[in-house]
Amino acid sequence: MADASVDVQRDLAALEADLKRLEGEYNMFFSGRLPRPPWETRTRVAEAVKRLDRQSLGNYAVKFRFSTLQARFSTFIDLWDRGLRAREEGRAGPFAHGSSGAATERLDRSADRVLQVTTLRDPVKDADKLQELYQGVAEARREVGLEAIPYNRFAELIATQIKSLREQGSEEVAFCVALKDGKVAFTARAHTRPR
Repeated sequence: MADASVDVQRDLAALEADLKRLEGEYNMFFSGRLPRPPWETRTRVAEAVKRLDRQSLGNYAVKFRFSTLQARFSTFIDLWDRGLRAREEGRAGPFAHGSSGAATERLDRSADRVLQVTTLRDPVKDADKLQELYQGVAEARREVGLEAIPYNRFAELIATQIKSLREQGSEEVAFCVALKDGKVAFTARAHTRPR
């Protein structure tokens, strides 16, 4: 009987180690470090759980340890399946840089999209447009977790861009604020109105 108890303890220790390994592999998958989910490890853990579930485990301490591991595995399976489903549907899911509401909301809002397009001729005369553009850039930076740049530096950058593109024959400059791959994309292009 002592041999059976030792075997069960060894099997439980192996199950616990495999479950930790599986958790790590899923974390690597959801962070993009593994190309596909760890199906082999998951199958091995599921088979070990089934095998132990069919065995007579003996005392209550061993049964409690097994039921704790079994519940943990079941909870992880549910979480991982929700994460995979969300990924397939293009949603943020529970693994979006932590599952806090604010982080998930930030990820949802940081999907690739254009936030603002503004055309300027003269940053001094179009001060209200410049302020609006600055607010758009500041908001985009906040969404990706960056601080806003000082307004005076921003105004100098805009003035430089307008001057540079005006020297190339542009009447106006179109500034575009967008979010791409979770980063702020801020571009300036020559914009000529149709005559």
